[in-house]
Amino acid sequence: MADEHPEHPEHRERRTRLAALVAAADADAALITRLVNVRYLTGLAASNAALLIRADGVAVLATDARYAGTARVAAPDLELVVDRATARVLVERAAASGARRLAFEAHHVTVERHAELAAAAGGHGPALVPLGHAVEELRKVKDEGEIALLRRACAITDGAFDIVLPTLRPGITEREIAVALERAMVDLGAEGPAFASIVAAGPDGAVPHHRPGDRPVALGDLLTMDFGALYGGYHADMTRTVAVGRVADWQREVYDLVAAAQRAGVEAARPGADTKDVDAAARDPIRAAGHGDDFPHGLGHGVGLEIHEAPLLGYDKTGRLTDRVPITAEPGVYLAGRGGVRIEDTLVVRADGPEILTKTTKDLLVV
Repeated sequence: MADEHPEHPEHRERRTRLAALVAAADADAALITRLVNVRYLTGLAASNAALLIRADGVAVLATDARYAGTARVAAPDLELVVDRATARVLVERAAASGARRLAFEAHHVTVERHAELAAAAGGHGPALVPLGHAVEELRKVKDEGEIALLRRACAITDGAFDIVLPTLRPGITEREIAVALERAMVDLGAEGPAFASIVAAGPDGAVPHHRPGDRPVALGDLLTMDFGALYGGYHADMTRTVAVGRVADWQREVYDLVAAAQRAGVEAARPGADTKDVDAAARDPIRAAGHGDDFPHGLGHGVGLEIHEAPLLGYDKTGRLTDRVPITAEPGVYLAGRGGVRIEDTLVVRADGPEILTKTTKDLLVV
């Protein structure tokens, strides 16, 4: 008879890779408290959970009674401790096992929480040592299962755009468009929006992260929509800018500039590429056109279990891209008092060229 709750080999493989990093750091075990990292390593999505993983790969999952049944399904191969004080109970477990050094996520643990963990370790317990961003580094490179979830999230995002596009007209408000996009994504199977949708019409388009309000769309506006679907825990991210009714010469000029910059940035996203160079591929033509100061943010960011995750692509960022790393490419030009253009795709870095996951046309549409 087949196991009612089969193991999930992808989670076990991720824990094995993390255990090797723990051993290399001369730690006996690691305490994982960032919930998104616990989910990555175990499959458990919960508001209260922690994971203790030893350098030999043996792991213990802790959560409270609300999620105990979910945890047994998500991680049937792990020992489960049911206790509301998830981190403390796992530190006590590490101390009882004779661990000398316990790595922890220092970028997540507060000073107050660190004091609690040190107290749980006891005077003769393990020394608490920083783990660094080890799990986040593992998360950068996605397996094909993760990419399939991202691909589906992006397909839902494309579908929502197709549904809402025919409804765009003068008089509809930014808020109404945002609500319609988010409703369409849910109707198409999304868990919800990947982030708070950005809809910016006319002069509001000059604010990169404008919050949609009650401003009605007007004839002659540029309309920027930045949104994405959440599916299976994975986040899509897409931006399209359309023209309402007519296109002024300056609008087409800016749009064509951003579109060319975006294509250059996407093409530069290859394994081995320096993230600064990828950003420069898109930034240089915008700067050459005299709009360098009008592109104030980085070219893009990684996406996955979080909407913003490693790597970051910017003129001041360091690192190199590798195969199977999903990123965004989203250059923009923002002209105060007039409007702006941003064009964004979610893509996967591949050895044979980038795989574009967001398929909606990047031609300038007039609605």
